[in-house]
Amino acid sequence: MNGLDAVIAAREILESVTPLRQDCGRICGGACCECDEDGQGGMLLFPGEEMLYDPLPEGFSIIRDDLVMEGAKLLICGGQCDRKDRPLSCRLFPLLPTEKGAKMDRRGWAMCPLMEWGKAGLAKDFTDAVCQAGKILYACPEHAAFLSAIHAFNDQLSKL
Repeated sequence: MNGLDAVIAAREILESVTPLRQDCGRICGGACCECDEDGQGGMLLFPGEEMLYDPLPEGFSIIRDDLVMEGAKLLICGGQCDRKDRPLSCRLFPLLPTEKGAKMDRRGWAMCPLMEWGKAGLAKDFTDAVCQAGKILYACPEHAAFLSAIHAFNDQLSKL
């Protein structure tokens, strides 16, 4: 399976599951969809995923973001979008696939109240879907490298 096919398959697995059985954005006011006070925000696109945004839906933009990995792309939305338009990073949040499952994505501590409950506080079908999507992604070298870069970035965050 090529990289784009892996992204599409992972997105489909996560199409109809969410971290909670209700809209978790109602708890935090959609904090993960909002830009910060510096106007920064957005979700990293997995390698090749930007092809799914051509043409770019209204209200979206893509910029280069080298913070986590050189040449990475960040998708920025206007704060609301159709679920079908959400990138894989949104669908996974606040989890991050690992080679053996999933763990909480440390980048979420700045905005996500679900972080304090950990995986035990998330819907099991969501956690299972993230793990299943992770298996597909880790089978693709470019996505395995991308996830490794995110994990390395998270490890740096934990040292701060």
